[in-house]
This record gives sequence, C-alpha cells and structure tokens, in this order.
Amino acid sequence: MDVASCRVPDAVSVVVPLRNEEHNVGPLVSQVRAALASTPKWELILVDDASCDGTARRIAAEMLVDPRIRLLSLAAHAGQAAALQAGFDHARGDVLVTMDGDLQNDARDIPRLLRRLGRGCDVVTGVRVRRQDNLFTRRIPSWIGNLLLRRATGVPLRDTGCGLRVLKRKVAIGLRLSPGMHRFLPALAAATANAVVVQVPVRHAPRAAGRSHYGLSRVFPVLADLAVLRLLSRGRLELVGPGARLAGSERRSLSTYCALPIVLGLVTALLGLTGGGPFAAIAFFGGGCLLGAGVVRATRIAALARYRTALDRPPYRLKRPSPVALV
Repeated sequence: MDVASCRVPDAVSVVVPLRNEEHNVGPLVSQVRAALASTPKWELILVDDASCDGTARRIAAEMLVDPRIRLLSLAAHAGQAAALQAGFDHARGDVLVTMDGDLQNDARDIPRLLRRLGRGCDVVTGVRVRRQDNLFTRRIPSWIGNLLLRRATGVPLRDTGCGLRVLKRKVAIGLRLSPGMHRFLPALAAATANAVVVQVPVRHAPRAAGRSHYGLSRVFPVLADLAVLRLLSRGRLELVGPGARLAGSERRSLSTYCALPIVLGLVTALLGLTGGGPFAAIAFFGGGCLLGAGVVRATRIAALARYRTALDRPPYRLKRPSPVALV
C-alpha cells in the first residue's frame, strides 16, 4: 500500500494495538474522542491482533457511530510490533500517536505531547509517573532494560516501554518493527532516522479489565533486540534496499568466528573440570569467557535475522474486509 497517496495534511492518526481487550474498546474510544475534541482532523486506528474474544465486534459497533474509527484485523496473531507496523502502514495523518489498549495510558496526555512535538523534535515519548504495575515482574525488569538500552545505544531514555508516544509521519513510515522492537521504538527512530527524541512525564493507571500479555518470558527476546539496536546505533548494521546486512568487519567477525569461541570454550572448560591444580581453574575460567563471547556473537546473528525478516517483508497479514455481525 502506498501510504503517501492517502496522506491527510494536518491530521492526527492514533494507532492502538489490541489483543483480547473487548471490555476496554468502548472506554478507550470515548477517552480518545474526548482528548482530541479540539483537534479538527483525526482518526483512531484500532488494530485487532487476532483476538479470541469480541474485540473486533466491539470495534465494528464503534465504527457505526463514528466514521473516524477504523479497524484493521490481522489474519493471525502476530504480536504488538506487527500490529503497530500495520497501523503505521495504513495511517493517513501527518502525526502519529501510539498508545496501549489496556487503558493504562491516559488519553488526556495526548494534546500535551502533540504541542511538544512542534518544538524542534521528531518523537515525543512518555515517561510514566507513579507507574501502576507489579514491582517484580514489570517495574524492576523495565528499570534494568532501560539501563541496558542507555548503555547499548547512548540514547538517554528513562522509560522506553511507555506505549504513549507521538511521532512525525516521516519518521514512522521509515520504521520497520521486528517482533518485540515496539518497546524500543524511540531508540530505533534515533538510530535509523537520526530522530530527535524528547521525554515528557505522563500519567499511568492500573489495568481495569483484561489481563497483561507480558511477563518475565520476554527477557531473552529483549536482549536480542538490544543487540540489534547496539549495531544500528554504532553504524555496524547497514540498511541495504529492503534488507539489512552487517558492516564489513562486523560481518566477518560474527559469521566466521561465532562457532570457534563456543567450541574452544566448551573444550577448555571441560579440561578445567577434569584436571586439577591451578591450571584447571585457569582453563575453566578461560573456557567460560570464550563460551560467553561465542554466545554473544550467536545472539547478535539471531537478532539480526529477526530484524532482517521485518525489513524483507511485512510482519503481518490483514484479513479481507468483511462485515462483522452485531448482536
């Protein structure tokens, strides 16, 4: 789809991915409508990520009341990054807003972020104040992830996981979100489009309905995505046509010497375990270091493959438009 051909100047497109959030659709639409009451032209794109409940039916009912509400239905569950990518690809506004569909983001903050966007920046991202999430499963992992992100990219983001963001169309249409990369959207924009990112405090509410789709299981995919962001931010990943490739020295380093440290590390560590004396301790430690270096390189290759897939083809497939029966 040629997104440039359907552009609506001075319009705002709000993109919200939804997965089994039927009880949140009505309040979400009402909150966005009230927040953008003074905005002349806007649209709300609700992307249904193959929900198993009545989410699509609730959205269809809202569309009958307000033509500014649009539904994009994914043919299969593809994840939040793919749902956001679908929204970006079909948005018609000059400015795009993203927010989560669980009502934890406050739509009343959108006008303030929109006003800030017009003052020398390309992306405005929220920083959740008094975050209403579980300390051990959400807030502590998020704090560690933000710290690693700052170290990996040099982008001083304090809350990269906040779903409430505002970005210019020229930035959004250049992004290609691989699975899980939605949580690093501001850093990705800075790394690939040299976008100027500004952070603004926003409100955060506890989840009122439904259940969270995230937990500690996302730790390892996050580490893989951080490896890609590090390569991008340091110029070691080249975007070539529709795909991506590692820069010369980095490509040779990963492809040629990935297996070698792993094999040597395992052999040396086993020798250290079976031997005795100080040599055994040194061998075990050295083998562990070699093994770790090989695993890090292998992680980079796996992360690159995920990102390249998103560049080579859309990470989603839409359902054919069809009427939804209302009951």
